[in-house]
Amino acid sequence: MNKKFKSLYITEEEGNFRRNIVEREVDTLPEGEVLIKVKYSSLNYKDALSANGNKGVTRKYPHTPGIDASGIVESSSCDDFKIGEEVLVTGYDLGMNTSGGFSEYIRVPSSWVVKLPKNLSLKEAMDYGTAGFYSSFICV
Repeated sequence: MNKKFKSLYITEEEGNFRRNIVEREVDTLPEGEVLIKVKYSSLNYKDALSANGNKGVTRKYPHTPGIDASGIVESSSCDDFKIGEEVLVTGYDLGMNTSGGFSEYIRVPSSWVVKLPKNLSLKEAMDYGTAGFYSSFICV
């Protein structure tokens, strides 16, 4: 697949970190069973750390942060997810050492992907994000 997309891309040169919006090709994304067209992401503290070169969060640059993403399945090599299905990804290694949600596309392992609950929109899922989902588990 030779599709082009835009992404926030953090590069490192001699200890200096630069943040740019760049055009990439889907083929540059990491291996994974599910390709997702990202509609929404959210901003977390870890994203800021990653974007500013914190090696405790992101070990290797260049990199795209964004530990949360919601969107639509564009392709899937597993039977669990169908093209056009609304899904979300929060946590795991997304946006830390795997190209993250501050991008028009992500490709991830199917085990990271969750079908969007019927009572949430793609936007609402990212309104909550990792922090909100985690907090709701503590309160229950």
